Amino acid sequence: MTSLDLALLYLVAAVLGVVVCRSLKLPPMLGYLAVGVLIGPNALAFAHDSAGIQYLAEFGVVFLMFAIGLEFNLPKLRALKTAVFGLGLAQVVLTVGGAVLGNALLVTGFAALGRAWDLNWEGALVLGAAMAMSSTAIVVKLMAERLELESPHGKLVMGVLLFQDLAVVPLLVLIPALNSSGGEMAEALAWAGLKAAVLLTLLLYGGQKLMRWWLTLVARRKSDELFMLNLLLVTLGLAWMTEHAGLSLALGAFVAGMLIAETEYKHQVETDIRPFHDVLLGLFFITIGMKLDWHPLVDHWWLVILLTVMPIVAKFALIAGLARLFRSPPGVALRTGLYLAQAGEFGFVLLTLGAQQRLIAEQWVSPVLASMVMSMLATPLLVMYSNRIVMKLSSSDWLMQSVQLTTIAKKSIKSEAHVIICGYGRSGQNLARLLEGEHIPYMALDLDPDRVRQAAAAGQSVVFGDAAKVQSLMAAGLARASAVVVTYHDTPSALKILNLVQTHAPRVPVVVRTIDDGDLEKLKGAGATEVVPEAIEGSLMLASHALALVGVPMRRVIRITRDARDKRYGLLRGYFHGADDDTADEVEQARLSSVTLPTASAHAGELLDDLALHALGVAVVSLRRASGKGVFVESSTVLAGGDTLVISGTPAALALAEKKLLVG
Repeated sequence: MTSLDLALLYLVAAVLGVVVCRSLKLPPMLGYLAVGVLIGPNALAFAHDSAGIQYLAEFGVVFLMFAIGLEFNLPKLRALKTAVFGLGLAQVVLTVGGAVLGNALLVTGFAALGRAWDLNWEGALVLGAAMAMSSTAIVVKLMAERLELESPHGKLVMGVLLFQDLAVVPLLVLIPALNSSGGEMAEALAWAGLKAAVLLTLLLYGGQKLMRWWLTLVARRKSDELFMLNLLLVTLGLAWMTEHAGLSLALGAFVAGMLIAETEYKHQVETDIRPFHDVLLGLFFITIGMKLDWHPLVDHWWLVILLTVMPIVAKFALIAGLARLFRSPPGVALRTGLYLAQAGEFGFVLLTLGAQQRLIAEQWVSPVLASMVMSMLATPLLVMYSNRIVMKLSSSDWLMQSVQLTTIAKKSIKSEAHVIICGYGRSGQNLARLLEGEHIPYMALDLDPDRVRQAAAAGQSVVFGDAAKVQSLMAAGLARASAVVVTYHDTPSALKILNLVQTHAPRVPVVVRTIDDGDLEKLKGAGATEVVPEAIEGSLMLASHALALVGVPMRRVIRITRDARDKRYGLLRGYFHGADDDTADEVEQARLSSVTLPTASAHAGELLDDLALHALGVAVVSLRRASGKGVFVESSTVLAGGDTLVISGTPAALALAEKKLLVG
């Protein structure tokens, strides 16, 4: 194949693999591995693992380590110090030590039987290091989808994953040094450690100021192209520096990420570097898949199953036990063990490096690779059924959850017509203050235990609970609530909450906060009474300030902003009239009115547009079915008996519209 043929083959294979995995809701990494097996020399033999491709794939590891370096910052380490340097350190050390000890026992046992065991302690150390890693990409994605990143077990999992990522740095130095005799190994490790210490000291102490100065200088040129070129130069330049110092490419990339993490350009860098990170890392996983030979898997399938099941069970037991030693509740410890039981992407890196250094016999590589892939495939199932597994293994976890729900119910039991606030961040807290000012009761649910503890100590009505779970919402008094407000911008979570509200309390209105109006129809269709996009509100405030600054009278600015909101938000097109209204004398002011069609209404089956309410000067703001389900209002909406229409207009127009709707 020519270079172009090979490049196109890799691109086509990568695209097909990712499309299939996305369709099956699996991580793209598994797609890269699968197509690598398929096109590799051990299957269809379309491509060979050439030195050029292998070197290019190493850049994937370089950018992966760079991304890890960007996440390495002191505030994050301080917040998770017990999980990182306690649980994480113990897990990696004991996993590697257990592999070496287990291998020594096997060597002794086989020797007693007069047979040789073909794995030495150096190879066992490499295998132990590979097995100690868990998949950051898979686990974080699954926890984010399940809204568990801020949960107690989520924080432990993140701490252990962070330490595993950091542990890769010394392991990348250690493994090449193992391929030498005892004295030479000690000398090589000492020399590598000295060079790493000197290089890191120079880079970290003098490099941070230099990096901030340099990035500021580049950013002032206001050129995206120059900024991107500079990122590549910094990343690959430091990788080149560490490689020529006798260390690894990945170490230099990690240091580059650390240096940039402490600057104000971190988030911009993360966005710019992501395409290189994803594409090259995908290429790396394809080359890993190409190394997988399926012939030994068929001949020794029992070994692959054994190598899959045993590490999962052993890691689960080890991590759960360590979490209990660090005083985690049984349920939290068991969930942490289940979430971290699989192999990880850095395990492939370490295993490949060990194979290149001839520390692992060739017959071990394919079975171990296959077992690691299978364990990663099992991760979504382990996470999905984690609650059931934990309930069977720990009766106290059910009791802990019951206590948590009882705490929520105890605080909300006296509340009637209250507002349930989902998420107690800045937006949730501002809403709570406004509700308190109007003497409206509320109950806030949040998953940050520190925030909940501090707010509850201050006397605020907030409890620890997941608003996306029906038990938490019902304990918070959903059936008695006057409204539910989702204050964080997470569409999948908001859709779960909307589904729960529609199922269990369909007449309770729900207001949802989003970043923009991209998911407006989806949320409205799921039953949201109103969707408030931050981008639109921000643009309205920006426009109002700009108009005031250029001399437009403030009264006109307020009217322009109000009219813009009226067009955007249905519920702001007027108000429901009452006897104590301050504007009762303003007969021409737009008002809201609710009209429920009779069950045997003459308008049942008609299109909303056929009513021609707009000709009367009336607009339909929202429509709810008899079941309580909200409907996205459009001209083609078909009316049914029992529908409740919220209409907006002047008092005279509303009277005509009500007569038409009710009488005909």
